Amino acid sequence: MSVDGVILAAGYSSRAGDFKPGLDLYGKTILQRTIESMSELCEHLIVVGGHQFEIIRNMVSNMPKVKVVKNEHVELGMFFSVKTGIAIVEADRFFIVPGDQPAVRAETYKTLIGYNVDIAIPRYHGKKGHPVLFNSTLIPEILSWDDSEILRNYIHSKDNVAIIDVDDPGIGLDVDTAEDYRKIKEYYNNMLEKLRA
Repeated sequence: MSVDGVILAAGYSSRAGDFKPGLDLYGKTILQRTIESMSELCEHLIVVGGHQFEIIRNMVSNMPKVKVVKNEHVELGMFFSVKTGIAIVEADRFFIVPGDQPAVRAETYKTLIGYNVDIAIPRYHGKKGHPVLFNSTLIPEILSWDDSEILRNYIHSKDNVAIIDVDDPGIGLDVDTAEDYRKIKEYYNNMLEKLRA
């Protein structure tokens, strides 16, 4: 079964104090690192931009498989970004991941793909995180939900959902504050050192 990736990068980054997708992570941006971790498994990578859209588009213009779409109504929140991205999904299933989660291991994406359910959610030490894998048969229903909704409410409305324990702290590491950014840099550096060993 084919899989697409939807990467959400339309927000204002107000809590982090900087434009999160563009923060450096060892020579590449956080957004580029997020895309890289899932690129081998996905047919298409759909980046949903909004705030500073041209910067986002330029940032990923040379990356293979990437399409960039614009959330024209950033003020409506993340669920509208989700709807904007999934509207052009072509694959049988799709991941949704925030654009500031670069530390998810490729193995976690592979693990989720192994489950034949409507929605697969990773969990690490009792805490759920991203990416979340959806069956594309759900797209029409998601698109029919009100723009003011949140994705969590949609997920809670479904029955065929698997919560999958993974050995990957990266599913819960995102960049909301300067301290989060420091932690991700430290964690990512440790990942790189293990790969070099």
